[in-house]
Amino acid sequence: MGAMRSNQSQDWNVPCVPAPSAEPSLAVIAAPVPGEDPPQPPVIGVFDSGFGGLTVLRSLLTRISSAHFIYLGDTARLPYGAKSQATIARYAVESARFLEQRGCQYLVIACNTATALALHEIRLAVRVPVLGVIEPGSQAVSRALQEVGGDVLVLATSATVQSHAYREACQRIGLRAFEIACPLLVPLVEEGWIDHEVTRSVLRIYLSEALAVCRPKAVLLGCTHYPLIAGAIEATLRELGSEAIVIDSAKAAAEAAESALLGVRSSAPATETEGNFECFATDSVEKFQRLGSLFLGQPIANVRLLDLGG
Repeated sequence: MGAMRSNQSQDWNVPCVPAPSAEPSLAVIAAPVPGEDPPQPPVIGVFDSGFGGLTVLRSLLTRISSAHFIYLGDTARLPYGAKSQATIARYAVESARFLEQRGCQYLVIACNTATALALHEIRLAVRVPVLGVIEPGSQAVSRALQEVGGDVLVLATSATVQSHAYREACQRIGLRAFEIACPLLVPLVEEGWIDHEVTRSVLRIYLSEALAVCRPKAVLLGCTHYPLIAGAIEATLRELGSEAIVIDSAKAAAEAAESALLGVRSSAPATETEGNFECFATDSVEKFQRLGSLFLGQPIANVRLLDLGG
């Protein structure tokens, strides 16, 4: 894994492509027609405003090993949560179109904010299937609580909580969700304080406040940074007397992508080589390599600088 294609230049200027008028794409890829040439490995684009989406890529790499992945982190314009909905949609659409132009047959929006505020616009702007992280996460909670029932607590960023996207997704499948914003967790994770007393103290404060108003049976990690501290979240829940199970929305999105791609994967030749990935970032490729390796769980050999404009 981690193989990089080297026949492209370091900087990319992406032209403005008019949005197609097609209906929103669905998260499914048709299986190859029997009798055609042997199918090529699927090319899957993964987009996030920064580093967190690499936890989604990490799960994808273990579940869809036959694919080639192209990851784009829009690091020059983060955080998205501080922007307007129109600006977030514009940024996300530009990134999605770049990935489509690079040959991606399927897009995974590994950003909770972009999924919550721009998924519809993204689906209208590209002609390939698009999957966000919110619906898969909500469905994973539903499956986990199928036998025992109960409420779900969603931990997320302020922008995601303010959108109420998780609450509405849970309501559609008969679940009651309580949402809590945890704005300090992202900078702590990006500082590398995964197993640190400051992080544990912050978690105790957030979770104590949440458990004072609800008694969840499941806790959904509604930010792609949070899987790195899932162990600390579970330990803090137990310390506070909660037996709630912890659901990783990044892993749930990877499972949903795998399910959608089963037709392609099942027809791939058995001798197909292992999947690989390439990374683009819109700012500070050195930082992306250093910090991104923490999120991905393996070294990132190379990152290409991409210019998407202002």
